[in-house]
Amino acid sequence: MGEQSLSQPKPQPLSPSPPAAAASTSTSSSLAIAAASRPKKAAHPPPNSNPPKKPRLTFAIPGRPLSAAGEVGAAIRHLRDADPVLAAVIDAHDAPVFQCPHRPFHSLVRSILYQQLAFKAAASVYSRFLSLLGGEASVTPDAVLALTPQQLRQIGVSPRKASYLHDLARKYVSGILSDSAIINMDDRSLAAMLTMVKGIGAWSVHMFMIFSLARPDVLPSADLGVRKGVQMLYELEDVPRPSQMDKLCERWRPYRSVGAWYMWRLIESKVPQPAPAIPVGSLALPSPDGQIVLQQHQQQQQQQQQNVIQMIDPLQMLPGMG
Repeated sequence: MGEQSLSQPKPQPLSPSPPAAAASTSTSSSLAIAAASRPKKAAHPPPNSNPPKKPRLTFAIPGRPLSAAGEVGAAIRHLRDADPVLAAVIDAHDAPVFQCPHRPFHSLVRSILYQQLAFKAAASVYSRFLSLLGGEASVTPDAVLALTPQQLRQIGVSPRKASYLHDLARKYVSGILSDSAIINMDDRSLAAMLTMVKGIGAWSVHMFMIFSLARPDVLPSADLGVRKGVQMLYELEDVPRPSQMDKLCERWRPYRSVGAWYMWRLIESKVPQPAPAIPVGSLALPSPDGQIVLQQHQQQQQQQQQNVIQMIDPLQMLPGMG
């Protein structure tokens, strides 16, 4: 994202000192011999001598995206061979599809709008946002920057989110970010640049890299759904900490994005089904106390189900999940 060590040539041994009888040799001849015996200077300075500063950004072109033909198939074959335990989860689900219909700027705007909202509420705000701009083709940095906080508030966008949208649009208009730079930037540099935008954190960057850019080797180690999936997959006693995830999922490289996708699917398959409706009548619930107990039980079941669904919501609100 090594440096080659340059070895200096070995100095040649000096010619033996001339006998006293030959001391009359000219001074210029002696200097010439000494100069010839001196080791030559290396063409480049050794690595430890004033090493050049590393550039802040590197634009190494990433590997083939998961949206490329045959790449998901290659990922699945690798994961099957590398992790027999994960192979059972792969067999239980259809293969993922990583295709995003939106440009990077549009995807980032959508991500901000969906933050911290239930899926239906976020979808409603997003729909009104598109109507305000005049359709998906009109989601451009200049158009977003032209929207006032009052206009955004009228469609359900909070003042804080409005400031996030404007900050993203300003970084595009000023040239700090662009769709082409984002597409070609390596993962580490991309994360550093995007987290400079207000309202975009590490989790949002990971989701963006997986589902919008189809990057193959992204592990959202802080995502609760992925961590819970790893716990279930390997039958761990506790949910692994984010700091433990790299080691646990090392065998998935270089397709950790696909491994994470299957963890969400594993969690999704474990969502408890709603309890069957229990008729409420005088015979079933002879006293008000009994009715209160039943209502509390049903509320607890609904809360448990909602807790699991919240770990799946990130998939529902992202395009191209397949």
